[in-house]
Amino acid sequence: MSKFIIRKVGVLGAGVMGAQIAAHCANADIPVILFDLPAKEGHPDGIVRRALDGLRKLEPSPLATASRLEHIEVANYDRDLARLGECDLIIEAIAEKMEWKHALYERVAPHVREHAIFATNTSGLSINTLAEGCPESLRPRFCGVHFFNPPRYMALVELIPCRGTHGALLDRLERFLTTSLGKSVIRAKDTPNFVANRVGVFSILAVMHHTQRLGLGFDEVDALTGPLIGRPKSATYRTADVVGLDTLVHVVKTMTDHLADDPWAAHYATPAWLSALIAKGALGQKTKAGIYRKEGKQIRVLDLARQDYRDSGAEVAEEVAAIMKEKDPAARFARLRESSHPQAQFLWAIFRDVFHYVAVHLGSIAHSARDVDFAMRWGFGWAQGPFETWQAAGWKTLAEAIRDDIAAGRAMSGAELPAWVFELDGVHRAEGSWDATSAGFVGRSTLPVYQRQLFPERVFGEVQTQGRTLWENDEVRMWTLDDEDGRHVPVLSFKSRMSAVGPVVLDGIIEAVHRAEREHEGLVIWQPAGPFCVGANLKQIRPLLEAGDFVGLEGIVAKFQQMSQTLKYAQVPVVAAVNGMALGGGCEIVMHSTRAVCALESYIGLVEVGVGLIPAGGGCKEFAIRSAAMAARTATNDPMNWLQGAFQNLAMGNVSKSALNAKEMGLLREHDEVIMNPNELLHVARRTARAIANAGYRPPLAPVGIPVAGRNGIATLEMMLVNMREGGMISAHDYRVSKCVATALCGGEIDAGSKVSEQWLLDVERALFVDLLRTDATRARLVHMVENGKPLRN
Repeated sequence: MSKFIIRKVGVLGAGVMGAQIAAHCANADIPVILFDLPAKEGHPDGIVRRALDGLRKLEPSPLATASRLEHIEVANYDRDLARLGECDLIIEAIAEKMEWKHALYERVAPHVREHAIFATNTSGLSINTLAEGCPESLRPRFCGVHFFNPPRYMALVELIPCRGTHGALLDRLERFLTTSLGKSVIRAKDTPNFVANRVGVFSILAVMHHTQRLGLGFDEVDALTGPLIGRPKSATYRTADVVGLDTLVHVVKTMTDHLADDPWAAHYATPAWLSALIAKGALGQKTKAGIYRKEGKQIRVLDLARQDYRDSGAEVAEEVAAIMKEKDPAARFARLRESSHPQAQFLWAIFRDVFHYVAVHLGSIAHSARDVDFAMRWGFGWAQGPFETWQAAGWKTLAEAIRDDIAAGRAMSGAELPAWVFELDGVHRAEGSWDATSAGFVGRSTLPVYQRQLFPERVFGEVQTQGRTLWENDEVRMWTLDDEDGRHVPVLSFKSRMSAVGPVVLDGIIEAVHRAEREHEGLVIWQPAGPFCVGANLKQIRPLLEAGDFVGLEGIVAKFQQMSQTLKYAQVPVVAAVNGMALGGGCEIVMHSTRAVCALESYIGLVEVGVGLIPAGGGCKEFAIRSAAMAARTATNDPMNWLQGAFQNLAMGNVSKSALNAKEMGLLREHDEVIMNPNELLHVARRTARAIANAGYRPPLAPVGIPVAGRNGIATLEMMLVNMREGGMISAHDYRVSKCVATALCGGEIDAGSKVSEQWLLDVERALFVDLLRTDATRARLVHMVENGKPLRN
């Protein structure tokens, strides 16, 4: 097979999933042609055009930047089928009706180019049966590629072959999905609803069963089945509303239609109350009413006893909340089983029945227990998969408890647990995870793409190397993996909570850079878990503020500026490897690094105004320098063309909605890299540092004579503030803080066009920062943020 290159993707079906799959391909710089039926009225492309308009309005946005829409072309089946010949990958994403899919396959097959992959995004229909609708010549290139909604944010893609799918093609497609689209791939068996939906939908049905059995309210159950047990905030019934009650029923029907002999078949049915809601057109969030309904600002919930909606807000009982705070999972489950409280009985029951279900079905639905656990993590947002939870809580003890409940008729099915359950101490070991079909432990995929994941996600029972420490202080650690890249480029990670930056971290960064200059070719700043950096450690600043030690506070700011300049002018390349939040001082670390390598889902911003301050770790200075450099390339030589956008973002504390958006905001530079898969971040960052070093890296020369906007620029920016203040959009203190931002960006109260040094700009922002700390309003904001974790608007 020739080299696998995907130059363009075709998506068949502009519904919710098809349009968002197209958007995510565009996020990855892959051109897309989006097809649908010609509209019966109006413009023939009306269906696709409306779908693209819908992408602009969705929140959270499926688009990394609004400009990504430019890379999605509009097409319809009547006029444009020949254009499928331009596509290397075609993804069908129409409604889940076998006959409709077969009819479409017959129509498009003649236009699929030789060697192109043809895939279906079905959520549960048989891939082998779907393949029967393709000509024999296409079946080796046909497979299932099941994205989860929303495709941009949900990591999981299930890759399902039909009997004739070419194995090498699947391997190359898996690499594309992993690296180019940033997905976490599971090879699924061709069984109804595959892995994640099979277990996830059963879990929902189990929750519904025990909700009714114990007489609990829907909002009460959502309080129990959200973050309390390591699941998303939307829990169960809110999730059903978001997904769409009709969609949920359709997935259940797949199980009803194809699993008649299953031990749980009696439970593969739609509850009468759910059918009644659908019959009334109450389909959930998309119809503004379902299990929940919003009335003004009040969220109301369906009450089955009253046959009407009531105010929501049920809470977890104190007794049950205390049980769930138990740190030892074995003790926690023991207490749940022993408790007579209905909420505790409910929690034990839903866990027990899912454990029972996955044990019985493991061999038929998945290649290993690892796949089941990852499917639920990546596809449903669970903190732990069912097998992990079971094993962490004591495998054999829970196995015996489940067996006893089955024998007593308390479980949802009387099916016996497989014999292997009692022969093992758990399904995850260092050598791999249990495969019930082969009756052995299997390791992870050996495909080359996974060599790029130096710290892949682990399941309970697997051990991850932490690398060898080269040097550390109380809040940072400089370390290496001792492989070829690691010998040349060590890693610096923060040990502080949320990677917050205080004096010890500042000293640690400076020391790590000096060590890298002496002993290595570069340095990567990367966090193994959690955000990249949420900014300054306000708890460490607060005591100095309350003591009125402004000399000490100015010293911390000066140290922060020293750290930033150390990064910028390091004699070896320093690469910031960013995933998640890089806020305030974290953003300034990124801005001063030689290069940033950022995962797409990086949220970057200078947010200091939220605590009544301005960026003073070099953030304002860098915008002044970059604006001057951009202005020098134009005939007008006016930096205000760039400063106005920067000012608006800093004054409003705006955070980018993606790494690509951060480039648009000027927080990242054009040469900074954006990658799709965060698990590949460290690999790419280390290779980037080595490549820069091998090119003969020298740090940038300090700019000389930076022209600034001065008083005229400040006045121009201040006019924006006047309008906002008069419109009641900002307070008097907001005005003061934002004027300080304008002053720092424009180089201070000096003549327009004056040429200043980099140190001048640093001195200006530092002085303004300390002056703001002297105000009562800023002190109140800072204390409020420390105590409440959210900004105060005063």
